[in-house]
This record gives sequence, structure tokens and C-alpha cells, in this order.
Amino acid sequence: MTNIVHDQSPKRASVKKVLLGSALSLGLVAGVAAPALVAGGSTASAEAVSVTTPAVPVDFSGVVKAVKPAVVSVQVKTKISDGGGQGSFGLPDIPGFRDLPKDHPFNRFFKRFGEGEQGEGEKRPAPKPRYGQSQGSGFFISEDGFVVTNHHVIDKGSEFTLVMDDGTELKADLVGSDARSDLALLKVKDSDKKFTYVKFATDLPPVGQWVVAVGNPFGLGGSVTAGIVSAHGRDINARNYESFIQIDAAVNKGNSGGPTFNLKGEVIGVNTAIFSPSGGNVGIAFAIPSEVAADVIKDLKNGGKVKRGWLGVRIQAVTDDIADSLGLSDAAGAMVTSLDEKSPAMKAGIQQGDVILAVDGTIVKTTRELAREVGRKDPNTDVILTVWRGGKEIEIKVNLGLFPDQLEQQASGQTTPEEPVKPAMMEEFGLQLQSNPEGDGVVISNVEPASIAAEKALRKGDVIQSVAGKAVNSVADVKKQIEAVKKDGRKTVLMRIKAGNGIRFVALPLKK
Repeated sequence: MTNIVHDQSPKRASVKKVLLGSALSLGLVAGVAAPALVAGGSTASAEAVSVTTPAVPVDFSGVVKAVKPAVVSVQVKTKISDGGGQGSFGLPDIPGFRDLPKDHPFNRFFKRFGEGEQGEGEKRPAPKPRYGQSQGSGFFISEDGFVVTNHHVIDKGSEFTLVMDDGTELKADLVGSDARSDLALLKVKDSDKKFTYVKFATDLPPVGQWVVAVGNPFGLGGSVTAGIVSAHGRDINARNYESFIQIDAAVNKGNSGGPTFNLKGEVIGVNTAIFSPSGGNVGIAFAIPSEVAADVIKDLKNGGKVKRGWLGVRIQAVTDDIADSLGLSDAAGAMVTSLDEKSPAMKAGIQQGDVILAVDGTIVKTTRELAREVGRKDPNTDVILTVWRGGKEIEIKVNLGLFPDQLEQQASGQTTPEEPVKPAMMEEFGLQLQSNPEGDGVVISNVEPASIAAEKALRKGDVIQSVAGKAVNSVADVKKQIEAVKKDGRKTVLMRIKAGNGIRFVALPLKK
């Protein structure tokens, strides 16, 4: 189970533990609201809100009895070391300890504590591999033995054992796994047995509805906890760009990969992470939604890999300043900072500085939402992107590619000139600029510490590639574009910045 823990300073803030009493009432009626003043000055009594269906105690035993046989404990054997080149004590292979003289004190130490009673002329026994053991949870999705769990449960595993609710142990093979969704698929080895299995829910339960989590917390197989759906669409800043369901059922280490059920016995989510200042349950758990899990598992079952749509752009969030500089009414969408060569986006005509607002009519408010919408599409399919360019919306059709197996890493090759040539100071932003001796753009040769540029995280050595959408190659070009933006009545000016860690857009406020 992945823990999301916030680092604290050495003087750790104490975590307040508050016990909230709860009771199930046989009837629930809201209190009467106080009279409210109306526009004419008279008062009117607000009607009392009543709940038509009273809350009653819930019996989960029927659901648990039906689904529990389908939930398994997943035990994973992982090779820690093959022992190659090391003695059983492990130290003789450390640099500086090799080829010690036979009468060296350390040799006697290693022989006594690492090599047992072997004689001086005897050959050392071959080192044995060392293995570790980890565990999680999983569940059957078919009668022929396919089991869903988390990628992080089986990651780097060499052997997989499934322990059923009745104690039966089954060996399993890894069919495939996907780190981005944190999902994996196992298959029982050589078994003619038909297994009890569960299905993914087609609809997610609304916030407030009861759910049941079943799993293997701390190795205690077959544990059942209940709670409600706390929220949808949670972004937990994991590698995964999907959003998560938040539940308050008690979920702990070992529940990873286990299912959360609705009261129909359908899997509404795969438990994958918890928020925990202490490492234990605090009533905040996150599950991969069933709709996401079902799509990923289908791909894993049909080839062991997940096929995702690929646009081939690098993007950044649209801030209020950037939105103002582009004439956008809202700070939403994803701004394209660069494009991969021969990418689907480049072939379709997407440009640097475009803001992608929607995919096939689905509005994308953040960069994560864009990645999610594109990633859920099949490769080699056409999508219509709504793009903001030049102060208006346009639509561009893109034929998506296949998401690369490994992300390309941007190389950082930008160097900072040692001696600025004819630098020019732009006091309005606290920037000192010079022409780029190594190519296009204008180099930032200095940034005043307490300036607007410093607040926007501009650094010495960054290269300004464009201002207000126009390429710049001299300080004069920069000044010209800034004056043009001021004449248009803009409050901010948008600059495209190339830094050591990539390309981004920065909006700088203008003085009147």
C-alpha cells in the first residue's frame, strides 16, 4: 500500500488524533432554519428540510458472503541479491578489502564471522541468492483464474502465490502490468478449477454511498471493512495521471490491489494508496476507479501491455497571468510548450503556445485532464482538439499515435555565457538580457533578487525564445514586442522560456 506522507521539519508538528463519535439513527430530520430577510424587508420562514428515506443500520453480511471467496492474498517472492562475488558475510567484495594478505586481521575476521569453519585451503562455498517476501491483495475477475492486483505489489517479483479465503495456495504467472495505472494481471498456473469471480461496476457510486473493502491488511487475509465514498476525482500526485475515488473504509498496508465493492457486490475500485501521517489507517484511502481498471485489464489480458493514445506534446498549466496575456477568460486548459519531432500533434499542425481547451468536446481544465483524455483514447484514432490560438478558438483533427514505452528525457545542454556581450537591463522586470551567442533567442544574463522575474523563477542562463508569440533574437526584439503588448492594453506579456529542465511559458505583469 502506497503511503502519501508529508515531510515535516525536524520540529515535527504533532498530529492531533480526534475521536469522532458516530451513531446510526432510525430517523433524521434537519433543524428549522432561522427566518430570512427578503428584498422587501419582510420576513419569511424557510421550510424545514426532511430526509424522505430514514437512515437505518446496514447489514453487509450478504455482500461479504458473496464476494469474499473471490478475494485473495497475493504473496510475492523477490530476489534481493544473487550473491555474486560476495562471501556469505558480504564484506570481502567491498573496494579496498579485496586481495588482502592472508595474515591480515580483516581476513581472520571475515573467516570467523563470514566463512564458518572452512580450512585455509578450502574453496569458499558458492554464495546463495537472497530473497525477500512482500504481500498484498487481489481478486478473481474470471472463472479460469485471472487475478487483478496492483503493479507495486508484484513489481520486481519472481514468484507469485495466491492464498484463497479457504487457505488454498495457488501458484500464478504474471500476465502483464502497467506502472502508470498501478495495475497488474496474474493468471493461476495449470488449474482446471473454476473460481468464484467478481465483475467491475459500470457506474460509480455517488458520494455518501456505502462501500465494502476486502483484503489482506498486515497479512490478515479476508479482512472486511466498511465505509462510504468520500469524494471522486482525487489527484494524489502519483505517477498515475488518473483521478481516484476517495473512501473512508479502513484500508492499511496489505490492502493494496484489493477490491472495494458496492452493495451489489460489484468492484467500484482497486485500493492503491492511503493518506497517512502515521503509516496506519486514518480513514482516507484511494482506489482506482472501475472504469479505468476495466480498460487497463482488458489491454493486459490481450497482450500484456496497455495501449494508450499519444499526442506528442509537452504542456504546462495556464495561470491567471498567462490567461490574461492570451485574452482567455479563464485560467484553464493546457499550454503546449514543445512538440516531439514527427509527433501526431506536429503533423496535425499544433504549435508551440497553443492552449488545448477540449478533446472531442470534453473540456480539459488542467494538464492532467488533457493527459487523461488523450491516454484513454485508442492509438490510430482521430480526435478533435479545441485550441486557443491568436485570440480565438479553432478545431484541429489529430490522428493519435501509440504512447511510447519509455518517456524521452529532455537533455539539459544550455550553458550560461561567462561574459555577457553588450548586456541590456530591463528594470521593469529586473532582467539583464543579451543576444544568444549560441543560437536563437535572448539570454538572461542576470536576475535581480527581489524582482518580478525572480518571483516567476526566471534564472540566469534561461533563454527567452519568444515574446507575445513572436520569436525574438535581440534585446531590441524583446522591447519591441513588449511595447506592442502595452499598446494593445494587455496587463501581462507572455514569454516562452527555454531552461535547463525544459521549456515553459511565463507571464510577466506590465507596468502602466
